[in-house]
Amino acid sequence: MKIRIRFRKYGVMKFVGHLDIMRYFQKCMRRAGIDIAYSQGFSPHQLMSFAAPLGVGITSDGEYLDIEVNAAKSSEESLRALNEVMVEGMEAVSYRRLKDTDKKAMSAVAAAAYQVSLKEGYEAPDADYEAAIEAFYHKPEEILITKQTKKSEKILDLKKLVYDFRVQIEEHSPVFYLKLSAGSVDNVKPEIVLSAFYRFLGEPFDPLSVQIHRLDVYGETDGGFFSLGDAGEEITAINNE
Repeated sequence: MKIRIRFRKYGVMKFVGHLDIMRYFQKCMRRAGIDIAYSQGFSPHQLMSFAAPLGVGITSDGEYLDIEVNAAKSSEESLRALNEVMVEGMEAVSYRRLKDTDKKAMSAVAAAAYQVSLKEGYEAPDADYEAAIEAFYHKPEEILITKQTKKSEKILDLKKLVYDFRVQIEEHSPVFYLKLSAGSVDNVKPEIVLSAFYRFLGEPFDPLSVQIHRLDVYGETDGGFFSLGDAGEEITAINNE
């Protein structure tokens, strides 16, 4: 049986890297009594995969991991058991049974939504942000930037990879909302978009000045995007299928 778990990552846990988060969840499964399935062979491991690794320092309300279990209690019981063994800064918020036809979260990822705000002690450039976003993002037919990779440089058209770019002024400071291409092929980080936007404003961009918060991760269908958390269904009773 395939299960998708949605979880939050916040507080000091944002400084824990992805590999340690994987090991953390392996221990949580054992401590919570989740009847997770293991691979075969000389070195069996828990059947577990994550949708999209989260960078160090980023918080999130929409992280996902898929597991396979031999048997499952109700979603309510499983969530309670997991959260009882989790530390502050990690919270499981949904536990849903997937259909056999549902893609794994890792391969389904197509986009991610972010909220980006200034950290305390930093000041935003003085600008008409709504007008600037209109001129930078909405009006141009293409937004070409140079992305530095490990081996070379790559030209990207942000117009095709940024699906939404908005701003709200909260307490006299801009808060940016972005929906960006994600996944194994075209993965765009919020810092890349904001760096290009600040260059458009004629201002320097310091990545350390912003707090990035991932709101959700999405798959894609012919009709648009859907939250990975919408897949599957709640388990209402003990199920041993």
